[in-house]
Amino acid sequence: MRSLRACLFIASLLAAGAAQAQGSPTSTDDSLTWKGVTLYGIVDIGLQYQTHGTPVSDYFPAGTAEPIQKNSNNSVTGLTPSNLSQSRIGLAGNEPLVGDWAGVFRLETFFNPQSGDLSDGLKSLALMNGRTLTAQTTNVDTSVAGQVFAGAAYAGFSSPTFGTLTFGRHPTPLADGIAKYDPTGASQAFSLIGFSGTTAGGGDTEDRRLDQSMKYTLKYDWLHLGGLYQFSGSRGSTNTAIQATVGADFAGLSVDAYYAKKYNAVGAAALSAAQVSGLPTLCANSVIPPTNPTGAECYSVSNSLSGTISDNTTGAIMALYNFGAVLPVTVYAGYEHITFQNPNNPYSSGQLIIGGYVLAYVNNAAYDEEKILNVFWAGAKYSPIPALDLIVDYNGYHQDAYATGADAGCSSATVSSKCSGNESTVSFVADYHFNKRFDGYVGTMYSTVSGGLANEFLNTNTLASTIGVRFKF
Repeated sequence: MRSLRACLFIASLLAAGAAQAQGSPTSTDDSLTWKGVTLYGIVDIGLQYQTHGTPVSDYFPAGTAEPIQKNSNNSVTGLTPSNLSQSRIGLAGNEPLVGDWAGVFRLETFFNPQSGDLSDGLKSLALMNGRTLTAQTTNVDTSVAGQVFAGAAYAGFSSPTFGTLTFGRHPTPLADGIAKYDPTGASQAFSLIGFSGTTAGGGDTEDRRLDQSMKYTLKYDWLHLGGLYQFSGSRGSTNTAIQATVGADFAGLSVDAYYAKKYNAVGAAALSAAQVSGLPTLCANSVIPPTNPTGAECYSVSNSLSGTISDNTTGAIMALYNFGAVLPVTVYAGYEHITFQNPNNPYSSGQLIIGGYVLAYVNNAAYDEEKILNVFWAGAKYSPIPALDLIVDYNGYHQDAYATGADAGCSSATVSSKCSGNESTVSFVADYHFNKRFDGYVGTMYSTVSGGLANEFLNTNTLASTIGVRFKF
């Protein structure tokens, strides 16, 4: 059914493009726009070699996990999607209403060009249910879970004077900030904060984009403001979120501060072999069965996952400075402080999450002692000629110890994942723009992990090198 919906959607996009080509052949605007509706997209694909990794996934949006992961094992060579930009196809509309007001909408589909599948990180997890680390392909949690419109799906009103207010599924203000203030533009192959939605999601990657949300943005002269509220779909604070941002521009400097609060953030993972074997018993004892069938079919191995639930609070500041005509260089820096706490309103086994997946096993008590994660980054982009961008980028995580009892204050990878730990990446990228729509790039990222963040890892470092091309329309 998902494949049929995707085919119908893409057919409608192609029809819109054909109508544009026939409707305005003499237009000087080279966008694919017809009657206020624009067809746009990106296809980004490359060849990657990784010293310690896992086989390429057909479904995970980035294909491979370029930063070191728990299951990173042998060397891997393969075609990887969406290295600099997420491959996508979308429709955006702008219809004048009254004064400077317009009605606007956006629908955006993410896909993996190396396989032709819709991007679905949670499927990459579910396919690994019951497998040992050494038998796994790439599988990472994400906000992209096979939705037809995973990137965005919203409509609302926009005014250059009063700002834009939209309703639906949105990238969060934090995610917008990472895209703006990461020198790689939040690339998945060359940036830890671009690959992992931990930073852009305020603690959990599934919150990089939020359903049932209302978003407001305003750019007025030197001032920029923004905010987002996620509704729960029911009473109370369960599964709600709020974000706010304020910033300013002065000469070549741009800076933004962010606040985010998310209730019932979900960190999903594949089921262990023991959890898979326990599904029939779990179903029989479940207070809220996820589906109507009885017996072992109550929880399907194909869409059941485990999940850690938390209430997260985030503060961040991000900045860039463009030297302009003096020197073709832009420097970037950012800092984010994330606090994880046990949820005020725990989830139960059988909880539905994004993409229609089900949490068979739920951990509501991972943070009896609150967890603090500090994220920091700095980098620069140098353009010696207009067609060439040379980028250097450093990203780092520091986790404070949050173990209790005898392990309190620990810092060893062999003791607990709750010990203090660090993860860091350094990347170098060269991106050459042949013309407005087509560019080629080459780059490499080295990542390393230690302490509690390296608990149960097969390896603690990897080097991922990628060469690729990107077509934008």
